[in-house]
Amino acid sequence: MGKKDKKSKTAEQKARTAAKQEKKAVQKEKKGKSKGSVDSDPEDVDLEAIRAEYERKQAQFLAVTELPCEPPSARSSATLIGSPSNSSLLLFGGEYFNGASATFFNDLFVYLIEKDEWRKVTSPNSPLPRSGHAWTRSTAGDIYLFGGEFSSAKQGQFYHYNDFWQLNPSSREWTRIESKKGPPARSGHRMTYFKQYIVLFGGFQDTSQQTKYLQDLWIYDCHNFTWFNPTLAPATQKPDARSSFSLHPHEAGATLYGGYSRVKATAVAGKQKKGGVQGTRSVLKPVVHQDTWFLRITLPNLDAVAGTPPGVRWERRKKPVNSPNPTRAGATQVYHKGRGISFGGVHDVEESEEGMDSEFFDTLLAWNIERNRFFQLALRRPRAVAKRQVDERGAKKGRGKLDEEELLRNLAALEANASVKVTETTAARDDHRPEEEKRVAKPSLFSMPHPRFNSQLAVKDDTLYIFGGTYEHRDREYTFDEMWAIDLGRLDGVQEIYKRELDDWYGSEDEESASGSDDDDESVDEDIDEEAPMGVPLPKLEIQDQLENTSTIAPEPAETFESENSEMVVPDTRPHPRAFESLRDFFARTSTLWQEIALDEIRIDQSSGQSVKELRKHAFDQAETMWWDCREEVTALEDEHDEAGIGEVVSITDRNQDQGGASRRR
Repeated sequence: MGKKDKKSKTAEQKARTAAKQEKKAVQKEKKGKSKGSVDSDPEDVDLEAIRAEYERKQAQFLAVTELPCEPPSARSSATLIGSPSNSSLLLFGGEYFNGASATFFNDLFVYLIEKDEWRKVTSPNSPLPRSGHAWTRSTAGDIYLFGGEFSSAKQGQFYHYNDFWQLNPSSREWTRIESKKGPPARSGHRMTYFKQYIVLFGGFQDTSQQTKYLQDLWIYDCHNFTWFNPTLAPATQKPDARSSFSLHPHEAGATLYGGYSRVKATAVAGKQKKGGVQGTRSVLKPVVHQDTWFLRITLPNLDAVAGTPPGVRWERRKKPVNSPNPTRAGATQVYHKGRGISFGGVHDVEESEEGMDSEFFDTLLAWNIERNRFFQLALRRPRAVAKRQVDERGAKKGRGKLDEEELLRNLAALEANASVKVTETTAARDDHRPEEEKRVAKPSLFSMPHPRFNSQLAVKDDTLYIFGGTYEHRDREYTFDEMWAIDLGRLDGVQEIYKRELDDWYGSEDEESASGSDDDDESVDEDIDEEAPMGVPLPKLEIQDQLENTSTIAPEPAETFESENSEMVVPDTRPHPRAFESLRDFFARTSTLWQEIALDEIRIDQSSGQSVKELRKHAFDQAETMWWDCREEVTALEDEHDEAGIGEVVSITDRNQDQGGASRRR
């Protein structure tokens, strides 16, 4: 997998080439004497001094500035998020490894979606360079960042952060939040939000000698500015220690899926000795987690003292239906309307003396959180929309027109009065914006981006953005310098935001000295150069045939999944969308039913007083949730109709509701 996941593999390679290491040591000693003491030991550096120098340079900025710039340079382990305040994306931090040294970043980039323009933000007060950090938005619209890691150029020394930051997405201003009792330093953790709280779980600490994975839970109260570390009963079950998992918000807490860790295991060491005794050794075995957990958070009572922590309880859910097969790590997920959207990933197929063979994926999946089921999202070529047949004989046409006008008035009032844009998706699809406001459309591809793992994902206005990612070939690592966009509603292609050629791979100093002192190493390097040239497009995929013969989704029988103790499923009697029915049409057809459902909820909750506009807004939110919740099944049904030549599905009852018996018979 990534650099940290292959440390055990690198150690084994060094053990098998002990003789070569001695030669390298001699060469390094000679090289150090010739160059002097400056470059004699590149790992003998003071990380605190380096960080202090970054702080000094950063303090030279007198104010927050934002200037147009080129797209960000290639980097991995950064964070990408859709801005809660406007139509833009925010990218922070990350690192880049070119085979010889690692570079860390602390720049904040803003991508203005409507203008297709990048801007770089400089500030006198911002987090220091780091990667592997985590951030999340809050219900109030701010962004909170915690932790991350920094290392020396040769990655021989690591430093983990435990600082906590708040970013105002409108002013781009950073504020450091000081707290006496906060989470310990870490990276690879995940964060999400619930009500007034920020939830943090897991991660790891790397000391370059060993990696410790964490399983502690921390909750930050944004109103009282306090961290809580809930204490669970000894017999209470909770997720194992892990990093690189998915943590999503939920109306009753948070949901957790997957992750990666390494656990101690015993392996056979060497050949069997005389007498039948065979030695063993302790190794770290990689584990790709596929379990699912629900974190139930209970708010304190209204009469509780200020600063009272919420109640928490971990609940293990059943394994998701149609889980990705084979298992994969680095399949990043991002939350979107009750679903976790994931892309890519890597599966280690075989480990031999030559190293580890890995299979990379370019699959787009949706994990429906409530149903606990995975769906594969396939691209679909745009279809010609047939003109809807209209009855010109009076009643239905008049009623439909009045209903549509009332719907548009309601939505316009909601958009003007509420903070939520309820018609944003519809307006984009119907393309009613003036010509001067329309963004110039870029060409779309009908194939997914190159297979990769650990991409940075974000969703804004129902569009998925894929930034960067990593691909490995032999001993070389490729960090993608590109960003793509996919409309999650249409799935009508992959739009290229920008793409640049990959940088050269320099290799480490050890690799260069080894290749210069050993003819076999030279021949191997030549083979690699021929198959994976530097500074040019990636080598041809060797896993394409494997992908064609391997099932991406393993079919499994349907099952209930609210929790492992659930016994029955209540049938859903709410309105469901039809094939080829847009969100606009779905709400126009079912708005009355959704408002009745909202009224029933108000009758149950007597303390909730809502105006007519708030009631209609609540009804639309429920309809939008249902439309996205059924999106995968409806898409599959639409594909079946397309194959059968069916262009539109119209209810006979709706069509002939106000017509005579003869029309019904026809």
